[in-house]
Amino acid sequence: MHRKRRPPLKRSKGKMMNKPIVKTNVEEIEIEERDDAVIGRALLASLVVFVVLAATGGGVAYWLSRPEAAPPLRETELAPVAVRARPTVEAPVVNFTDITDAAGIAFVHNNGARGDKLLPETMGGGCAFLDYDNDGDQDILFVNSKDWPWDEASDRSQTAALYRNQDGQFEDVTKGSGLDVPLYGMGAAIGDFDNDGLVDVFLTAVGANRLFRNLGEGRFEDITESAGVAGEADRWSTSAGWFDYDNDGDLDLFVCNYVLWSREFDSSQGFQLVGGGRAYGRPQNFEGTFPYLYRNDGKGRFTDVSEGAGVQIRNAATGVPLAKSLGLAFCDFDGNGALDVVLANDTVQNLLLQNDGQGRFSDVGTLTGIAFDQTGNARGAMGVDVAALRDRQSLGVAIGNFSNEMTALYVTRAGEMNFYDEAVSTGLGPSTRLLLTFGVVYLDYDLDGRSDLLCANGHLEEDINRVQPSQHYEQPPQLFWNAGPQQGTEFLPVDEQQVGADLLEPMVGRGATYADIDNDGDLDILLTASGRRPRLLRNDQQLQHHWLRLQLVGNGESCNRDAIGSWVEVTAGGQVQRKQVMPTRSYLSQVELPLTFGLDDADAVEKVTVTWSDGSQQELQDLQVDQTHVVRQAP
Repeated sequence: MHRKRRPPLKRSKGKMMNKPIVKTNVEEIEIEERDDAVIGRALLASLVVFVVLAATGGGVAYWLSRPEAAPPLRETELAPVAVRARPTVEAPVVNFTDITDAAGIAFVHNNGARGDKLLPETMGGGCAFLDYDNDGDQDILFVNSKDWPWDEASDRSQTAALYRNQDGQFEDVTKGSGLDVPLYGMGAAIGDFDNDGLVDVFLTAVGANRLFRNLGEGRFEDITESAGVAGEADRWSTSAGWFDYDNDGDLDLFVCNYVLWSREFDSSQGFQLVGGGRAYGRPQNFEGTFPYLYRNDGKGRFTDVSEGAGVQIRNAATGVPLAKSLGLAFCDFDGNGALDVVLANDTVQNLLLQNDGQGRFSDVGTLTGIAFDQTGNARGAMGVDVAALRDRQSLGVAIGNFSNEMTALYVTRAGEMNFYDEAVSTGLGPSTRLLLTFGVVYLDYDLDGRSDLLCANGHLEEDINRVQPSQHYEQPPQLFWNAGPQQGTEFLPVDEQQVGADLLEPMVGRGATYADIDNDGDLDILLTASGRRPRLLRNDQQLQHHWLRLQLVGNGESCNRDAIGSWVEVTAGGQVQRKQVMPTRSYLSQVELPLTFGLDDADAVEKVTVTWSDGSQQELQDLQVDQTHVVRQAP
């Protein structure tokens, strides 16, 4: 049986017409599309679930960690701007009388100026009160410069001047004293370095320094070479002071050096005033130098221990010597029984060299707050002094600065080293801003028991008023009365009605010091001037305030005979005063060794406690007021 054959597939234009195959492809495509749709819907559902979960979790997390609602805004009433009220108390009337001529003082400072305008000519010279002849009253030493060796000699004085005090009259005894040695002098340091009972004299200079041993009977011997304290020939030394840094009972010597100076370098700088004419140079253009620390080895010999003792401070960035020192002060700030050193530096940071008591120093000026002003800038610092303030609870470091820079008053609590500049808050700063201050020294001029402050002012340029109308070459000294911390404004500037015209007469002030030259119990003032005459001012106070003067004499073994570094506390009228035996103060200058305590209205002293420089203590009873007492260290 024959099967019926399937008709052949039709072809159209060379293409095979196969419907079953076409149907199969469509079904596959439809299946794929359905699968994609399912996957898409699944993904969308997953995404929706994820978003919901995330939103829920975020909401929970926010709810659990939500910040507390901010309190409602409240408007704060601003304090009204007001000028600080001046204290209701007024400084007492204490007249100072210029007795320079009447007392027989004819000294005129020679700064060597001939028109070349060399930087050392601007710095002036210091002065010192000393009892060189041990007759119980205070004599005067003026430090002098001289003509430059390349200039023709003039008839101006070329040496220091020593004046002997004879009942308030002064006789020039320089000639034949041994101090009549020409040198371009700067400052003086007075101290009995050999403990023989006679104070010796060290003079700093541009060039070699000089040490003169007191031989007695008004004679001094130059022992610089054998003592080893001349320093380098190309150095410029300024302030210097005696102190016992190693507590071995004899006096060591600290000498400040200013900048690395030479005539050739100074002349080559081409310093100019605005509007033409040569100007005196700026310290910024000169390198700094290291100070000297000389250890007293006995028998008139000294060793330079500057490097090993750690007083040679370098600029951390450049490695060159940092210091440009003009002022020097000693005080045991941290109470460890060893004297620390303050260096007032010109245009670079001040240094506070902390003595560890083992013969080593480290600079803590920046750490303690004394290095810079409150904005972190260095100032043009000159003179410096330290005193106990506010019933012995604080120590105040006063530093005189350049014009348009306030005098600084760095205050720390006794026994601490954490300084804060209180010049503005105490009223001292605003009154000193315009003036250029060199010498600064604390003294209780009205004998009320509080330390007042004296400033010697004067510019460097004779023509400064031509380029700066607010500045003058001659400037008035300033005296600030200490009204006490309870007054708010602690230091009040006194005016002519309160101290007379003589003290405030403008001058080219440099050194400032004090002593009781007439043995009447109050402190008289001496100011030096650059290239001009000094000014000796007698204190003519008539306040009827009581006083007590103490001159300490150490045993010469564990404590130096001058008792330098010793402290005295006097309790009278319910108040305690504290003062240090330290002649090194101010700028290039030295004050007298005896201590003066003003007692105000107290007519009796309750207790006197002496803490000698070797740490031993001695209590004194029944000391009569309005007298000078010599206190010898107990054996």
